[in-house]
Amino acid sequence: MTDHTQEDIKPDGAAFDEFFESIGKKTQNLDIKDQAPADESLPKLNDEEDQRVVDEIESLCMNCHENGITRLLLTRIPFFREIIIMSFFCPHCSFKNSEIQSAGEIQQKGSKYELRLTTLFDFARQVVKSDSGIVKFIELDIEVPAGRGQLTNVEGLLSMILEELELKQPERKEQIPEVYAKIEEIIIKGKDMLEGKSFPFRISLDDPSGNSWIEPDQKDGVGKWSKVEYSRTLEQNESLGLGDRSEEPATGDSNSTRQTSGDVADGDIIPNEVYSFPATCPGCTRNCITHMKMVEIPHFKQVVIMSTVCDHCGYRSNEVKTGGEVPEKGKRITLNVENRTDLGRDILKSESCALECPELSLSINPGTLGGRFTTVEGLLSQVRDDLHQQIFDIGDDTGKGGDSLPSEAKKNWTAFFDGIDAAIQGEKKFTVILSDPLASSYVQNLCSPDKDLQIEEEEYERTAEEEEDLGLSDMKTEGYLDEVGDERRRIEEESKNKT
Repeated sequence: MTDHTQEDIKPDGAAFDEFFESIGKKTQNLDIKDQAPADESLPKLNDEEDQRVVDEIESLCMNCHENGITRLLLTRIPFFREIIIMSFFCPHCSFKNSEIQSAGEIQQKGSKYELRLTTLFDFARQVVKSDSGIVKFIELDIEVPAGRGQLTNVEGLLSMILEELELKQPERKEQIPEVYAKIEEIIIKGKDMLEGKSFPFRISLDDPSGNSWIEPDQKDGVGKWSKVEYSRTLEQNESLGLGDRSEEPATGDSNSTRQTSGDVADGDIIPNEVYSFPATCPGCTRNCITHMKMVEIPHFKQVVIMSTVCDHCGYRSNEVKTGGEVPEKGKRITLNVENRTDLGRDILKSESCALECPELSLSINPGTLGGRFTTVEGLLSQVRDDLHQQIFDIGDDTGKGGDSLPSEAKKNWTAFFDGIDAAIQGEKKFTVILSDPLASSYVQNLCSPDKDLQIEEEEYERTAEEEEDLGLSDMKTEGYLDEVGDERRRIEEESKNKT
């Protein structure tokens, strides 16, 4: 039997906590060390061997080329992940610089956050901007491009933008007054935002690496805070150093084409048949295989279940896509969960669907979980597990959370998880509300073909914002012109006439 030593343990999970403890745990360890009585039988530690919260490294100053000091703090942020906070100071030229870097790997998908600010308290939301993240204040129509990583809040980001804009305004006023006037309008509008005179307005944070973050709040309703994950483009992978445009994806061979359990005609898709086709992994841009299966949901419609597994980087993805035409109206489905039988109901939450459970103080924005075909219990379990590992430390079953999590927030989150656990165990009645502008979500009817008294369905008119988000406002289905096709047909006709 192989003897697994401590060196064999991979530095992730709970073993990773030794390097990335929360700031509270680091200071607590220092307090215990200072208060503990000295034991003469133990060897004394040198200063370099002593545990310190901040590590100091002598490094070269790129401004005066003398030696300065770089300070490093390895810590974990509640709701997020491990980061490295770095600060450099040169005593010779007084040059200073500070930034953060993600201590984890590049995520399998990019992420885009959007926060709608409605009160002054929203300015205190913590923001992690990695060196590949792009911040944009939408109503102000101004953005912070990818560059230096930052750990700040919404107020700090907006204040930094305004300070940089004001920096050379006197010179602009003398040299290019028209540019000065436009920038001055932005500065005035931005200051009104800081003073709380322009609510509501939005901030977005788009990061292809998936390592940026805007702090959520338990009280956020639908439309307040949202996170959407997306597959990176080839250009984004190249900018992150994950791919090379010269490496064209393989076109596939006889073993990577469609595979089914029976013979079908080309172009036909048979329900319950598994199709496999070559694809490109969004995580590492290498070749992988995507499996697809069409499933018929009784009394609903056909849906496509897609699964992708990459053998190179371990990327896994499971998605559910609904088909059919776009309905004229959206649909809202309300399910009253009374007992454990209702927890076993099949539920299809499409990517465009928002989910609410008022009794559990739970709201999920469209696109947050993607498309899911599971049970009510499975959906709640997934939400609970995803949130718990983001809020509390790895392996922390006590519910203490991180040191920067306020005590009141800890109390609220603990009550929130207790409520979800009670609902999953069938000890609490609650309501599930699915609001889908594409009417592509579904809850199993246990009384089919009769009406289920615990399910209420209603159609509603889509809002202009929903039409815009779904791309329906720009969609033209009648009277459109195919200029490329018309030009191609004209050239073909001319060539025929010449021959």
